[in-house]
Amino acid sequence: MISSKVESEWLNVRGIEVEALRCGAGRKILMLHGFQTIDREARFLDLFGRRGEVIAPSNPGFGKSPRPKDFDTVYDLVHLNLDLIDALPASKVTLMGFSFGGWIAAEVAAACSHRLDKLVLVSPLGIKISDRETPDILDVFNKSPDEVRRCSWHEPDRFAPDFNSMADEDLVVYARNREALCLYAWHPYMYNPQLPRWLGRINVPTLLLWGESDGVVTPDYGRAYSRLIPGSRFEVIERAGHHPEIEQPQTFAERVSRFLEE
Repeated sequence: MISSKVESEWLNVRGIEVEALRCGAGRKILMLHGFQTIDREARFLDLFGRRGEVIAPSNPGFGKSPRPKDFDTVYDLVHLNLDLIDALPASKVTLMGFSFGGWIAAEVAAACSHRLDKLVLVSPLGIKISDRETPDILDVFNKSPDEVRRCSWHEPDRFAPDFNSMADEDLVVYARNREALCLYAWHPYMYNPQLPRWLGRINVPTLLLWGESDGVVTPDYGRAYSRLIPGSRFEVIERAGHHPEIEQPQTFAERVSRFLEE
């Protein structure tokens, strides 16, 4: 297959300017990024650009997307992405969310399953499964950088960001993404207490994918998540941590493609 060309563009969503990557043609696949925005050079982005038209926006405050002053909750992100889906020229959209973006995707799907044909959640956050004193989600802000690195990757020496080699522009984007994540998801930390109640509203085929070595949110967290979504499928990808799409892009693309083609 020929590699898909990735284009950068700006989308206007109800008056809000949003940076986005776009590639490929065919079925619409909306990808919602996790802690960090999606790298235009990511192997999985190219693989999916061969299977459909991928739209990967950077939420307000992330990447280079400006953030309106009164835009500071997960609720705002959910409704912006609902508007984005409504604006896409397709009757049905495949929605895929990674980590923090998986939380947003789950909220969106609970609100508007009628606009979706399939839902793919990759190591999503967004729910609390244990008691108040038991942490379900690694605190990426308060744990040491070494622990976060170790818990995030199966092979951190191979895949974790090398800040010493990053261009200044990329370092600014990385820091901006961290700041935005903290703004949106600090309290309560990375979850919505009401979401478990509403996940049962999702009525489209749903696949949850998890890295076997994920230490940010464990596979057991993923199994609990899957049980809350009627008829959903849960699968584990070996030799991957919190970012299976990056550590195992070929396996990841094959699993998702098989699900989408069913």
